[in-house]
Amino acid sequence: MAKEKRDAKSIAAIDVAKTYKMYIGGKFPRTESGRYYIAASANVCLASRKDLRNAVVAARGAQAVWQSRTAYNRSQILYRVAEMLQGRAAQFVEELTLQGLTAAASKKEVQSSIDRLIYYAGWCDKFQQVFSTVNPVASSHFNFSVLEPVGVVFGFASNDSPLLGLVSMIAPIIASGNTCIILASHASPLSAVTFGEVLQTSDLPGGVVNLLTGNAQELLSHAANHMDINSVAVDGLTGEQLKTLESDSSSNLKRVVRMDEDWYDVERSQSPYLIEKFCELKTTWHPIEQISASGSGY
Repeated sequence: MAKEKRDAKSIAAIDVAKTYKMYIGGKFPRTESGRYYIAASANVCLASRKDLRNAVVAARGAQAVWQSRTAYNRSQILYRVAEMLQGRAAQFVEELTLQGLTAAASKKEVQSSIDRLIYYAGWCDKFQQVFSTVNPVASSHFNFSVLEPVGVVFGFASNDSPLLGLVSMIAPIIASGNTCIILASHASPLSAVTFGEVLQTSDLPGGVVNLLTGNAQELLSHAANHMDINSVAVDGLTGEQLKTLESDSSSNLKRVVRMDEDWYDVERSQSPYLIEKFCELKTTWHPIEQISASGSGY
């Protein structure tokens, strides 16, 4: 009996360490290379070129479906992500603290991330009214200019703001119908992986957001030269890395968007103009039917 009690105590004391995997296509695969690195005493996947390519395939496969959702539905889903994040706020505070933030800074990071998601949820069905136009033309045509998503976006997330910087990059990218692959902070990736769990349990279709962990330098040229990535968002790269990225991205005319903001500066870090940066302007001409005096068109 005494032995059974000791065994029960031993079993109860076992600490199940969390496995931090990537988030690709709505699933949590380990890196195909089997490599990892240690961050905040946790083993974290070191993403390879193959992982990046798998994430691009998932993002491209989800892009048409996500773009076809109504703006109102995208708004609902972003709001749902905020709800799920709020429900797991204590876990995020704990992980951010493990990654070196103070308790007060961790709480601020989480609450600001929730607020940021709600902000962009509100813009999903409004930014078109701000940026679209009906253009005056001399001929008998209607001329409309509207925004359309660029497609698949790769992002290098902030190293200084492991959760808020990540959320602030993802939200404006997907608000208009883009899909994305984001490389999390190398030094503080834990909250990014857990944010993938929030996305997976929300209404967001798999593949809309894909999260990699690893080394920015290793994936830099692969992201820049990948022909099925339409735009690159940058936060935290060195000047030399940025120069290389801009040079290599010219291979398929990728748009490189710098997002190295102070994410706590609300006036600069949240704006519908950040949605506009990941859109293309499409202009459509439509003939105006002329009505004759008899009432019939010609």
